[in-house]
Amino acid sequence: MFSLWTSIGPRSYQLASRILAVACTHSGIPSPRIPHRHFTALSTHTHNLMFRRRKDLDFFEAAMRGASPKKQSSRRSSSSKSMKELPPANPSASVLLISAANHILLLHRVSSSSTFASAHVFPGGHCSPQDGHLPPPSDPSHHQDSPAYRHAAIRECFEESGILLARKQENTAELVELAEQEREEGRKAVHAEKVPFADWIKQKGGRMDTEGLVPFTRWLTPANIPKRYSTQMYLYFLPLELGPRLGKQTNQMHIPTPDGGVEHTAAKFAWAGEWIEAALKGECVLFPPQFFLLSLVADFLKPPLAGERELDTEQLQKQRGQLMEFVKGEHPPWGEKCISPNPIKKSGDTLWMGMGDAGPELEGTGRGGDKERVLRVELSGEVERGRRTPRPKEVVMRKDLGAGKGEGKGHWWRM
Repeated sequence: MFSLWTSIGPRSYQLASRILAVACTHSGIPSPRIPHRHFTALSTHTHNLMFRRRKDLDFFEAAMRGASPKKQSSRRSSSSKSMKELPPANPSASVLLISAANHILLLHRVSSSSTFASAHVFPGGHCSPQDGHLPPPSDPSHHQDSPAYRHAAIRECFEESGILLARKQENTAELVELAEQEREEGRKAVHAEKVPFADWIKQKGGRMDTEGLVPFTRWLTPANIPKRYSTQMYLYFLPLELGPRLGKQTNQMHIPTPDGGVEHTAAKFAWAGEWIEAALKGECVLFPPQFFLLSLVADFLKPPLAGERELDTEQLQKQRGQLMEFVKGEHPPWGEKCISPNPIKKSGDTLWMGMGDAGPELEGTGRGGDKERVLRVELSGEVERGRRTPRPKEVVMRKDLGAGKGEGKGHWWRM
């Protein structure tokens, strides 16, 4: 939907006209006829009908930026802005780091963080000039996998968790191993930008394992949110030979540690399904990107059933193979999907978010997200800083919404 509001193409105009007509029908008012040259007025009028209450828009914006919705806001939606007026989507990268036991690493952010405060997130962060050149955000190639994003993912993973994804220069099959003190000293120096990350790794006889990163969606913040990101997500599998079980690992290089409270207070590996369960119980906070991707991974990386023995190396490798078949077997592959979530249904305190749009910067490029799944987000009874908090609840196949699953009273905004 956000890509619709920021484009003036004929297809977008026709679709906007249809949605406006549907919205007017639901609202019981006549549908205005707006010429194509006044597309901005059309998109704004449609937007105002969709979010008839200010808090509805606040709810969606809060769910996407990882913050609570404000009680009042004088800021107008940026959905009717031209491409030149769009808040730039700053480049960043994150890693779904998979342990030797097929667990996923999440970091607990500090409560004072400007984004995703107190949430559990994947290791990652902003791209830095030291990571490499990137085109401007208005260029579609800015939103593609590239060496700069891969360098940022590995650098941020090291800074935030202490886990170094680097291979030895003389032996590409082995990861670099460093003593804890040496690793922590380097971690602090890199974070403080006292030494470029690539130079520090080279000094230790290694190189970044960029080849080990598997692209696994890009996320582009919707156009109406002032602080926007273009985040490249990756999978990275730590070698199974490092240890059969997380709890029995002896390689200290791959046991995560927090960064001393600079950005995170805890670092922990757990099954993807365990993270989802913890979020549903209110034991941790996951925002849409983390919840959605963990839900996908949880279908493949699973713990043994109750009473069964722990998974052996062959079983763990089989799980990894099935996940990789899924990631690369979709059309387009998950590594090429770009997701810019948009609201498709509102019912009381429940919001359904579509995952099919790629975002305004990529309209007309042929890229898209996941058109088969939607994410249900609820405004919980939990109060944070005087405001109720939005929380993801489940990922549902879109085709199931009309068959009773997850369906409730409400109006569809997108036909």
